Amino acid sequence: MEHRLLRHFLALVETLHFSRASEMVHLSPSALSRSIQQLEARLGTQLFVRDNRHVELTPAGRLCAEYARDALHQWDSLKNRLQAQAQELQGEISVYCSVTASYSFLYPLLDRFRARYPLVEIKLHTGDPAVALQHVIQGEEDIAIAARPDQLPPAVAFRSIGLSPLVFIAPRQEPMIDRLLGQELKDIDWSQLPMILSEQGLGRQRVDAWFRQKALKPKIYAQVSGNEAIVSMVSLGLGVGVVPQIVLDNSPLIDRVKILPVTPHLAAYDVGVALLKRKLHNPLIQAFWDLIDEPAEHP
Repeated sequence: MEHRLLRHFLALVETLHFSRASEMVHLSPSALSRSIQQLEARLGTQLFVRDNRHVELTPAGRLCAEYARDALHQWDSLKNRLQAQAQELQGEISVYCSVTASYSFLYPLLDRFRARYPLVEIKLHTGDPAVALQHVIQGEEDIAIAARPDQLPPAVAFRSIGLSPLVFIAPRQEPMIDRLLGQELKDIDWSQLPMILSEQGLGRQRVDAWFRQKALKPKIYAQVSGNEAIVSMVSLGLGVGVVPQIVLDNSPLIDRVKILPVTPHLAAYDVGVALLKRKLHNPLIQAFWDLIDEPAEHP
């Protein structure tokens, strides 16, 4: 099957929008539609349910997406291995991380990687860090900057690049919140204190365990995706949140919130690079992996 059709198909899988997908692969929407129809004809099944307003994968489409990602990965890996023999790496790798991680942890790595391998294209996607590892496991991204889970999946390789404590934060000046916080930590009325927490992920798991350890049930005001949104909502006086220290340190709203020295302390995030072990056969990904433990060069 032509790799061109598979790339067109995956572009539509990623966007579920013909106009945006056609821009990604430099085709007109009508040409992209013909590619999808051609692929469906070869497979003898419908891959998408589509109308004038939305596009959705069929069960067959989801199976085809798994095959397409794996097939293109193997093809790209073969090309890269052959190129590596010529000592000139080129191609592309995809990276997923949060906005904060993109300039706190990823930037120095990408800076060194680009200097060494200028022909390699980096596709960077940002989003909720809680699902970073999931993007790697599902084959949607080659590499992710993620917090190491308590149990690392056996198929995943992980290298630490830094630690970040998890901290409770509260608005600096909000009479209602101040009243619930009291004068000392022992005075905090946790049963009434509105909490702004992540929807999912390691941070949420550790907060939930913290409350269980204290035999308390949090009063959840909001559940959000992305730690930056938690800092924003806390700064507005809407409640108390829990975020990695690195997010707070890089937030423009840091002066509007304060850290609560609650005990016991939450375990720090072990932030690192995660990828599927089998993808280390790809010379591009192996080159990125090898760069992690190298000492940074100083002028």
